[in-house]
Amino acid sequence: MNYKIVIEKPAQKFIAKQQLSQQKRILAAIKQLPDHGDIKVLKGSSDLFRLRVGDFRILYSVHNDLLIIRIIHIGNRGDIYKSF
Repeated sequence: MNYKIVIEKPAQKFIAKQQLSQQKRILAAIKQLPDHGDIKVLKGSSDLFRLRVGDFRILYSVHNDLLIIRIIHIGNRGDIYKSF
């Protein structure tokens, strides 16, 4: 199944601030969702997931009924969880 990937504005801004090589790495990892990568369910939530890409964490939700993956936020390993 092909999922449509929607990247929210805060995640887009984070990607834009990164070096080109990091941008490519993050986007390549996002394109492999929902099946590949270091993925875990966030504690306390059954519908939020995190994808680890080096020192970055990508928080996203999956809507299987609509075949949509929403990239909610991307950030550094230590900072990302403080906002959620």
